[in-house]
Amino acid sequence: MRTTSREMLCGMALVVVGGVLCAPQARADEVAYLVNVTVRPGYHFANADDALGYGRGICDKIAQDRPYGLLINDVKTDFATTDDYQASYLITQAANELCPSSIWQLRRSASNYQGPPS
Repeated sequence: MRTTSREMLCGMALVVVGGVLCAPQARADEVAYLVNVTVRPGYHFANADDALGYGRGICDKIAQDRPYGLLINDVKTDFATTDDYQASYLITQAANELCPSSIWQLRRSASNYQGPPS
């Protein structure tokens, strides 16, 4: 029995579609987020709930397409710092651990960001 190129193509399409449909979904990891933002100095959250609430707020802003520069400024203002790295670290931790499905939005927003001159 001979397999036609159409049958081979259909078989390959099923494998590709099946892989996409069955691919694991990115899931939130609250514990990793809490460890990463409460061990690192500078954020001073009152408790775990406050840290999670703040991180989820960042996720909400990312989902609303808030520009990366404004996210940075929000964090710098909230934590009374001028350190871009400290702000970007918190934003990155929130995206990576609490809303990984929004990472693409954050990357798109941050792609043209230029921090303040040193």
